[in-house]
Amino acid sequence: MILIADCGSTKIDWCLIENSKVVNQIFTCGMNAIMLTEEEMAARIAAELMPELGKVDVDAVYFYGAGCISEDVCSNVANAIRASIPAPVIEVHTDLLAAARALCGHNPGIACIMGTGSNSCYYDGKEIVDNVSPLGYILGDEGSGAVLGKLLVGDVLKNQLPKELCDKFLKQFNLDRLTIIRRVYKEPQGNRFLASVTPFLIQNIEEPAIHRLVLNSFKSFFVRNIAQYPGYRDLKVNFIGSIAYYYKNVLAEAADAVDCTIGTIIKSPMEGLIRFHSN
Repeated sequence: MILIADCGSTKIDWCLIENSKVVNQIFTCGMNAIMLTEEEMAARIAAELMPELGKVDVDAVYFYGAGCISEDVCSNVANAIRASIPAPVIEVHTDLLAAARALCGHNPGIACIMGTGSNSCYYDGKEIVDNVSPLGYILGDEGSGAVLGKLLVGDVLKNQLPKELCDKFLKQFNLDRLTIIRRVYKEPQGNRFLASVTPFLIQNIEEPAIHRLVLNSFKSFFVRNIAQYPGYRDLKVNFIGSIAYYYKNVLAEAADAVDCTIGTIIKSPMEGLIRFHSN
């Protein structure tokens, strides 16, 4: 049996697989490997995963996680897993490789994440060979939930949207200028707060000003990221994440405007990862 983990900062989706079928699916609290010590991660796995997993023989663990960006960090995660699951094979990789494997399998292509943050890579069918740094929601992350939320909030507070839309937004989320400023600049995880208001965009996507905001941010994603990969016009651009999934029509419109071709769009990587590792 193999155990696959899709780890984000909010939750971890663990799937136990036998003969290509899901035997058990477990959700535990998320963790960012950069923020936690090996001992802290080991304690969480022991307390949250193991009681649900039970005594099973796991042959291999494939863990894909937020923050798994260096050999040292990946080694810490592997050791934390090994403390509870002495599997012969334990591999730890980035969430970007999870996206590439889930979207492209063993074929070359461009794989993108578009959720709270955004990222992209050129994948040769085996590994990531090129990656334009996303730079986070302050300097980059074009098209992400955090950036869309930032643009929306900025337009509301600077009266760049029709007054009725501004009033509707503030009322719907029970916000005012001072509360927004505090949530963004004073409280932790301002990116999550900004991403949390993006449902307003999809609810009002037929409004010209809202449609234009989303479309331009998606165009920026293609121009500032995808267009830097050699031969990008000849490859399908594949997406994973909630923003790409729910805004797929506007995303396709942006792709057409910059001469890109959309491939697969999925909300979560797990189904594709199960297929990849089962093969």
